[in-house]
Amino acid sequence: MSPQFYNENADALAQQYLSKSFEEVHQSWAHFLPNIIENPNARILDIGAGSGRDAKYIAQAALNKHGDQNDTQVIAVEPANLLAELGTRQTEELNVKWLTDSLPALSNITKQEVSFDLILLSAVWMHIPISERARSIRKLANLLKPGGKLVISLRHTASTEQAEQECKARKMHAVCADELKQLATDVGLFTQLETQKEEDKLGRGYVSWQTVVLKMPDDGTGAFPFIRHVALNDGKSATHKLALLRVLLRIADGHPGAVLRREYSPFGGKNGDRVILPVGLVALYWCHQYKDLIDDHKIFQTPNKKPNMGFMKENGWHKLTKFKSSDYRIGNLFSGDDAVALHKTISAAVHNIRDYPCKYITFPNREANSDNTVFEVASKTVKAKESIFLDLQTLEQWGEFSLPESTWQAFNRYACWIEPVLVSEWVKTMAGYAGNAEYKSPEKQFELFQALNWEEPKRTTVEVRKRFEQLKKQSPHSELIKCVWSAKSLKKQYDIDHSMPFSRWPNNDLWNLLPTDSTVNNQKSDRLPTEQKLKQAKERMQHWWQTAWLDDETSDLEPSAGLRNKQSKHQRFFAEANIALPGLSSDNSSVDDLFEALLMQRGRLKEMQQLREW
Repeated sequence: MSPQFYNENADALAQQYLSKSFEEVHQSWAHFLPNIIENPNARILDIGAGSGRDAKYIAQAALNKHGDQNDTQVIAVEPANLLAELGTRQTEELNVKWLTDSLPALSNITKQEVSFDLILLSAVWMHIPISERARSIRKLANLLKPGGKLVISLRHTASTEQAEQECKARKMHAVCADELKQLATDVGLFTQLETQKEEDKLGRGYVSWQTVVLKMPDDGTGAFPFIRHVALNDGKSATHKLALLRVLLRIADGHPGAVLRREYSPFGGKNGDRVILPVGLVALYWCHQYKDLIDDHKIFQTPNKKPNMGFMKENGWHKLTKFKSSDYRIGNLFSGDDAVALHKTISAAVHNIRDYPCKYITFPNREANSDNTVFEVASKTVKAKESIFLDLQTLEQWGEFSLPESTWQAFNRYACWIEPVLVSEWVKTMAGYAGNAEYKSPEKQFELFQALNWEEPKRTTVEVRKRFEQLKKQSPHSELIKCVWSAKSLKKQYDIDHSMPFSRWPNNDLWNLLPTDSTVNNQKSDRLPTEQKLKQAKERMQHWWQTAWLDDETSDLEPSAGLRNKQSKHQRFFAEANIALPGLSSDNSSVDDLFEALLMQRGRLKEMQQLREW
């Protein structure tokens, strides 16, 4: 597609598009729409949204259906800025979010870490060159929910001089329904509807249209069979492979903001696009999950009775025995000899991950070739320093870790189903090792399950309560001393609330803890605030963030056990937020962008865990 042509002709094109109604243009597949918007939490993606006619119709239909209970979100994607501006004005009263993006990368959309019930490509497919169509359909399949529908309209153009001139100006290519259906089959989609060619609604005799509706039956990416293959069937001379899968699952589930970028894989096939993470973060989580298992529980992780694994070095791991796994968390600062030892431990873990599980985890039933390994590490040498602050920018220094986007999406969406399989297989593997003979009986294996409990953050509000009390003394009449949710005065009894419920998503980050009225907090309980509730509280939330953490650069944060925390409140606040929330850059310092990411995370939790709303 040429955004230049569409920007230069934005007004005329918008008038042309809006001259025909949604019902006229989409009559052939519109009967699928009511079932989709029956869900008040539906997510709908309109790619090539133009002047907003279709996005407006769908958003309005959802609002008419659900009224105040409507939580349907339409994301409209349009690469031509001037057309998008017209579309934004068309939909400004509705729940439509506009983004600049385009196929095949859809980089801004994938940063949102959201999957969709419906994806609409109306008059878009002909703009995608044939060489980019396989990648595009993979990307679209990765964005679909199980059962989700992909609607693509195909523009067929007769061979006339006028048609050829228009195709050249708009950078359009020939399309074929059979080609599209074969590409869809390759990524696990099946064809639900294929219409006959229909006359152009604008009366152009050289143009006809055809609609293809594709459906995702389940997880059609091939990620589930691959994960099952590694977890249940793959050879395990140590627990490395299971450990790596669990680390990636934990990052995908808890830190969607950790994605540095997505990039195209030239190999095609099941690889598809790749997700790029900081390998330092993978190594930090690697150390987190092995720390208590080895140091406290003394459980062997290899078939022999050697207590050491490759990443456990005398000048690194063995100098950090005073710490617990919970100390290896984003936002902590290590100093002096501890910092040097942690640098060396992370470096050793990076090399161990690269040389063992990444080397030996391969695609099943794939011939040996350069494309056979699933995970890739591009590591860098990092010189140990006497200070290490655990944030994304620091962890990026060790290089990058790459995995298939389909595997990332499976971990991201289905963590609560995949993790029990990994843990169960890990227990069976450890129980079979000679050094762990005492755990062979089923009764004793319960202890292995307990040892594999991921050390979650303890639910605590002490630090934030102290900060609130401090600010209350400084400014007893401040607007700050009000409930974030209700604006009630908090001069007497109050609570510190986890905005995203801790029982469903354990997170004690500074941005997630808010002063609230005790009665209001009891009403909220462990329910998820609606999008409307969050938007109503936005100004008070941002005022609290700004006053409590961002305006004050002092260093009096509560230190973690054995750590010397000298980083500012501002530094830690964004370090935590930028990795926990989707779509933020590692150097983000905007509270507006943070709030938008919080809305997206709320939608993810609602979609993935089906939480009750408040």
